[in-house]
Amino acid sequence: MGRALAHRRARDLRWMQMNEWTQIRDRAGSIVREDAAFLVVNKPAGVSVMGERHESDLVRMAEEVGETLIPCHRIDKATSGVVLFAKQQRIQSEVTRQFNKRTVDKAYLALVPTDGRPGGLPERGTIDMPLSVGRKNRVRVGAQREDITTDAPAATEAAHGCWRVPDEKVFTHVKTYPSITHFTRLWADERHTLLAIEPVTGRRHQIRVHLAWIGFPIVGDPLFDKQAAARGERTCLHSWRLAFNATWAGGERVTVSADPGDDFWTPVAERLPAGGPAAWLEGPAAGPSSA
Repeated sequence: MGRALAHRRARDLRWMQMNEWTQIRDRAGSIVREDAAFLVVNKPAGVSVMGERHESDLVRMAEEVGETLIPCHRIDKATSGVVLFAKQQRIQSEVTRQFNKRTVDKAYLALVPTDGRPGGLPERGTIDMPLSVGRKNRVRVGAQREDITTDAPAATEAAHGCWRVPDEKVFTHVKTYPSITHFTRLWADERHTLLAIEPVTGRRHQIRVHLAWIGFPIVGDPLFDKQAAARGERTCLHSWRLAFNATWAGGERVTVSADPGDDFWTPVAERLPAGGPAAWLEGPAAGPSSA
């Protein structure tokens, strides 16, 4: 009896995982690009790429139904958007080298509150602040908040601003990691600002921590808003574009992109332009120059 029950539970779990992966694969716009070497998925927010102990993740879901996916990079569970998986170990190794050499172009979209500082954010900006790991394994800037300096102008001046920590103020009692994030302001009103973001380095929680520490936490981010989940809000951060070299196929430069779903736009749904989100995401200003 016990063995039969265990068998049924294992069967039911396998069916549930198969159903989850099938739903993700079949969801419109979920598979951005696929060939014999790699798979690009538009990951929904709330699902991990891999490594979950007590919950399922994309790698495990696929593995349970006989599909092998090898992540070439990761994005946070709370983040939606483009994730690149290799289907062969040699492909994963090659793309990982490109990430390590910073030859992969990455662009994200984020919604932040407009009133994080007087005048809002400038048209373009650079956040050049080292990160460290603090209590309870939380990522933070490797300095005191009051030691952050900025020359950022008001948004109306449409210029470039920079946030940094003077070398003499960087923590020395813990290991710190140089971290650089560029952003471009795509749209703003009195309540929210839409940013295209290019992380030069790829530290854990880099974009989320950098923006929060200059006064513009991402809308719905539970790292900095403990009540966001209770209000049913998602983290408005989306992996938008990715470009890499397919060195195994003649060196073609492959560019993939996926626009956010409706849940990303919920905080600004009533204020979308006549052309919808596409009006913000198209044109020469739509994203960092390397995206």
